[in-house]
Amino acid sequence: MARDQELKERWEKLVTLLSNRFADGDTLDLDAIIYLVGVQELGQLHRKFKKDEKLDLMHIAICRLLEPFGYYEFDYFDDQGWPHYTILEQLPPLKAGEQSVLMKEAIVQYFVANEVLV
Repeated sequence: MARDQELKERWEKLVTLLSNRFADGDTLDLDAIIYLVGVQELGQLHRKFKKDEKLDLMHIAICRLLEPFGYYEFDYFDDQGWPHYTILEQLPPLKAGEQSVLMKEAIVQYFVANEVLV
């Protein structure tokens, strides 16, 4: 199976799984899934977050998701338990579609590694 087709199928399977679990079947978009990864990585699952904290959660998720690609490296947890990352390499200039594919690939890999998606 072609790599692009495999990614598409895995992505659709993951979106369905997460949408059913967290959105009563309403389809989650890429940003919503990134947000969920951020909440998971922070580990403070039953908390309400302010708007700026939600952006921070998405930043945490992006760093964590792109860490295996060599763009970020985990640095430390602060006093409130928030993870911090160091930039190892700047992302190359990507078109919107290319960014989307990179993030989908990273998200699928994350959920495979965490044994949520097989």
